[in-house]
Amino acid sequence: MPTLIEGPTRMEAAGSKPKLIDEYVGHASSGDGAVSVAHMRSPGGWVEPGQAPEFDEFTVVLRGLLRVEYHGGALDVRAGQAVITRRGEWVRYSTPEPDGAEYIAVCQPAFSPETVHRERE
Repeated sequence: MPTLIEGPTRMEAAGSKPKLIDEYVGHASSGDGAVSVAHMRSPGGWVEPGQAPEFDEFTVVLRGLLRVEYHGGALDVRAGQAVITRRGEWVRYSTPEPDGAEYIAVCQPAFSPETVHRERE
């Protein structure tokens, strides 16, 4: 039988400014450890600490610009584009433009605070 997710679980965000994270599938919302799906809304000027997670992350930008820094450079991902980051790779996400960004993030296996390995702020 299919499982209805009646609404997301609001997650606490790391970073320099308040960011909204609504998890629809994952540890907190559905108890699923295989994958997580979250809707993110980040304000302009938001910066997250660097991280080297134990999961692959597939991100689709719906609005604005998401910057993804990595060792050796940075990618600017705009609305209508996507980016894939691989487990173990150091990355830092930010939304440098004034209007921020909105995006969907899918993590496999599911995101968890224990496996994201963020740097101290």
